[in-house]
Amino acid sequence: MNLRLSRTPTSLSKPKLNRTAQGVKNTGTPRTNGSDVVSSRLIFLQRFQQRTGISFKDASLLDTAFTHRSYINEAHTPSDDNERLEFLGDSVLGLCVAHILYERFRDSREGDLARLKSALVSETTLARIAQKLEIGELLHLGKGEEMSGGREKNAILADTLEALLGAYYLDSGIKAVSALIQRLLSDTINALSSTSGKDFKSIMQEYAQKRGHALPVYAIAKSEGPEHARLFYVSCIIASTTIGPLSGRTKKEAEQRVAKKAFELFREKSEEDRVFLDAIAGKSNSLNDPD
Repeated sequence: MNLRLSRTPTSLSKPKLNRTAQGVKNTGTPRTNGSDVVSSRLIFLQRFQQRTGISFKDASLLDTAFTHRSYINEAHTPSDDNERLEFLGDSVLGLCVAHILYERFRDSREGDLARLKSALVSETTLARIAQKLEIGELLHLGKGEEMSGGREKNAILADTLEALLGAYYLDSGIKAVSALIQRLLSDTINALSSTSGKDFKSIMQEYAQKRGHALPVYAIAKSEGPEHARLFYVSCIIASTTIGPLSGRTKKEAEQRVAKKAFELFREKSEEDRVFLDAIAGKSNSLNDPD
């Protein structure tokens, strides 16, 4: 793996906020030896690439993708934050997802494709992927954002993932970033394809929050079958009600199916619940009205 920094020696020598040995936490104390910061940072960037299989030719692009504006503001460094890469990555993601859906769902109408795309590029979906990649551990954050739990904020994680995709596009091109996006979204696409293109887990989570319930809890009841054809059975507890178990070829697919069942059951509980759920789902034509 070829790691190189394209930033000038002047920018590399600027003091930066101190971080722990894991590259995780800002203390707000400037480091006087900028070279040590850069060399240790490269180690963590290299580990990230090895762990995720996302290889960069130019490590400075990857570093910038993980640099939040709060860090730049507090460090008073001329380095870039990740907002321009986020802007680029948002468009790259939208194009690639649209192309993937166009090729995979050849019999789907424009409205169905649009609903699938909306679910796949949503903040909830992107933040979940970012958490899986452990992106939060590598973020450059300012002290204030650090103290407020910025590493766990869905908005920051989703934005950083888009910045990562923008950086990867610049580094390796559209073919490579498209393949990466397909890999990262594969399970979610499979799950959504069996549930009318709706991210029912996100819908039920927002419903629980708005209704004052505890967040839904999903649990694997059992799994069966050979490795190449395993079925997962998942149950969901929401508002003291247990739904399931229902099966899926992956855990995510089973979770989406049981969340869809919860959606349908709670939608029938009362007119008020129906209004809440319909408003969250933004639906009228993706599911048949039971009346």
